[in-house]
Amino acid sequence: MDANTLGDVASARWNQWHTIPWAEAFQHVRRLQARIAKAAKDENWRTVKRLQKLLVRSTTARAVAVRRVTENQGRKTPGVDGLTWSTPKEKWKAISALDSRGYRPKPLRRIHIPKANGGKRPLGIPTMKDRAMQALYWLALDPVAETRGDLNSYGFRSGRSTADAIAQCHNALSREHSPQWVLEGDIKACFDNISHEWLVRNVPMDRRLLEKWLKAGFVEGRKLFPTDAGTPQGGIISPCLANLALDGMERLLKDSLPRRDKVNFIRYADDFVVTGVSQEVLETKVKPLIVGFLSERGLTLSEKKTKITHVTEGFDFLGWHVQKHKQFLNIVPSKRNAKAFYVKVRDRLRELRGARQDDVVFALNPILRGWANYHRIVHASRTFAKLDYQITGALWRWATRRHPMKGERWIKRRYFRRDDSRDWLFRTDVSSLIHLAKVPVVRHVKVRSDTNPYDPKDEAYFDERLTRRMRSTLQGRRRLNWLWNRQEGVCPICSAKITKATGWNVHHVVWRVYGGSDKLSNLQLLHPTCHAQLHARAAKG
Repeated sequence: MDANTLGDVASARWNQWHTIPWAEAFQHVRRLQARIAKAAKDENWRTVKRLQKLLVRSTTARAVAVRRVTENQGRKTPGVDGLTWSTPKEKWKAISALDSRGYRPKPLRRIHIPKANGGKRPLGIPTMKDRAMQALYWLALDPVAETRGDLNSYGFRSGRSTADAIAQCHNALSREHSPQWVLEGDIKACFDNISHEWLVRNVPMDRRLLEKWLKAGFVEGRKLFPTDAGTPQGGIISPCLANLALDGMERLLKDSLPRRDKVNFIRYADDFVVTGVSQEVLETKVKPLIVGFLSERGLTLSEKKTKITHVTEGFDFLGWHVQKHKQFLNIVPSKRNAKAFYVKVRDRLRELRGARQDDVVFALNPILRGWANYHRIVHASRTFAKLDYQITGALWRWATRRHPMKGERWIKRRYFRRDDSRDWLFRTDVSSLIHLAKVPVVRHVKVRSDTNPYDPKDEAYFDERLTRRMRSTLQGRRRLNWLWNRQEGVCPICSAKITKATGWNVHHVVWRVYGGSDKLSNLQLLHPTCHAQLHARAAKG
């Protein structure tokens, strides 16, 4: 591989995997992605195509793609060829192997994982080379998808989450004159039914390569099955393709219907809700438009799961229950989600029948912390308290099974303790189980709908969100304190003191849009005014 012949940051110093300067590599890729996003925003599709070719042919982008598939959670899961790239030598060799000339993807290895409703979800596992090729072309495609994406689409997008989707639900339904009717949309097997023909015609990437991926088929039980529709769940590029297929639904509704119909659209992946001023508007105007939009892409609505609901009756969305009581919109963890969580904790306890108390605490705390952090943005206090009671009961049964010959008082003294605020604390001298009711409920500030992580104009905005996020956690506050001490409490722009009165913003020395990381070495504390001026000067320059 002759890196010198390629127009990127790769050089002759790149002679093995561990010699790659990753900071430079990420910055190079992000700069090209920013250029692609700008060209897509200007609808200069010839420039988009040229920059995409430049990106996928660069050694730097290939290295980044290989790193992504060899350092994620699925790196040890092989495809049909049984290969994994686990050594530096294999990773280095893989960089030069990512070439579209003569490339033929292998079929996917089909596995099934359990769904929340008790069913099975089919996953297609590509080979390592196919994963790396998809990761490479995703680097070139994602800036276009972000630029073309619907304003209120939140799934599989950088800087957006389920928290933003439910916050938008609150914005759309919480006011006095908000719409009172909601269409709960459910697309029947969305990933499995997207039209290949539509994707090949409309996705802005190498069409021959895309068609090869879509038609690769899958292997299950040593049999090869063809694929005539859908994007395989498990492929790196599949979420991006699904977003591109579903983007445009919100614009269609906004352009086709008057404002008096009070239509708001919120989508996360293939789950979406649409508000309307009346049941008739949703049934006769909104639903036909959505059905027509989906039919062009080979998709249909599930008649059983798609329904129109009044907000006073309530509906479930992304694990939360949204319901209006008089003039107050209440959003709480759904009963179904809370029950599934308790069953998960109970089943984990059964697996730990013979474990020590410390091991039980260490095993359960990540589960409890993750679920609590997901729901802490809504009115979850009552649900937290109820689950604390149920989990304490499960822990009591776990303890009594361990000591069938001991009395209840002995068991309580052995496993449960008391502090100033609560009794029945499951703790030892070195560890303590998380108490859900003590997790503070914090309001989530929704991401601005028109932001783009690949647009330099939005860099300051995402810096502000990072600052707010760091202030809200103990680890984040420790990082802020470290930065303040490193700078000796002085702003590097104006040399004035940074205090609580002046306030501060976190600034990336190398902007994230250009490949900068969130490492402390790349962060600074600036006065809000200095931060705004710095970005304003950069925009003018």
